Amino acid sequence: MKNLEKKTEKDLQKMIAEKKETLRCFRFGSSGSKSKNVKEGVNTRKNIARILTELKGRESLV
Repeated sequence: MKNLEKKTEKDLQKMIAEKKETLRCFRFGSSGSKSKNVKEGVNTRKNIARILTELKGRESLV
């Protein structure tokens, strides 16, 4: 997640969509069975927040 400054806005939007899909699969997939990595949801939400923060920072510079 260190290289967010180098990505374009289109790439960041694509990453957000992928992370949200991953989070959705984690939430609904774990309802029937136990997941090995219980912190995956927390980490995914943090990554989404980091990407959104980068996008908002770019908006304020314009």
